[in-house]
Amino acid sequence: MSTEIIMPEQRRQVVAPISNETNIMAVISRAAADPTCDIEKMERLLAMHERMQDKAAEAAFNAGMAQMQCEIPTVFEAAVNLHTGNAYATLDDITRIIKPIMQRHGFAITFKVENLDKAISVTGILMHRDGHREHTTMTLPADIGKGRNEVQAVGSSTTYGKRYVMCALLNITTSEARDDDAQTADGSDSEEMRAQVITDILERVEQTASPDELKDVWQAALKVLQASGDKVGYDTVKIAVTKRKDILEAKQ
Repeated sequence: MSTEIIMPEQRRQVVAPISNETNIMAVISRAAADPTCDIEKMERLLAMHERMQDKAAEAAFNAGMAQMQCEIPTVFEAAVNLHTGNAYATLDDITRIIKPIMQRHGFAITFKVENLDKAISVTGILMHRDGHREHTTMTLPADIGKGRNEVQAVGSSTTYGKRYVMCALLNITTSEARDDDAQTADGSDSEEMRAQVITDILERVEQTASPDELKDVWQAALKVLQASGDKVGYDTVKIAVTKRKDILEAKQ
């Protein structure tokens, strides 16, 4: 027979702590096995267990969000709005940068879109792997712009709503200045993004219907190109703008 003496401090280290959830589940199991168990008491125990699970899931959500916020960069405004002449960050750009960060911290986002009377309602639902979720809703009119049919107007408003709802849920900021933290170490992401920026600007240049509209797009494009430092892209866009200007002025 062993004569080893185990001190109280050692006993506390050896015995694994039993969580409150384990305790309440044991109580529920015993109550369920008792044919004389009061159903109302059982329901109260189950409700207590659900509240404990919800509280733990919310705590995990908040902790994960706090860690994730430290990694989310400011997203570069790489696109040009044809109608306003302003630069903005597209939904694709935001998603491409944010999605890997969300995955690392156990988050995912989904959207619910409802067609209302002359309006679109977009709800973003941010979910965490432990079960807790948060949501926010944005209602906006159909974006009936020049040259858009009703289907395109709904699509434009839906994309706009998703972009703003996603930024609201994740506290995403955008800027005309590039954030180097959003680029890959080898710079491949930067090159791909610059090429997409030029493609987007050239498309908007070709879509302009007047010299004034072209001027607005050119001024917005300048902000984007200067922020990215893309000299080759600047020369390409400038040539396209000059050609488009000649065409539009010849039509007048």
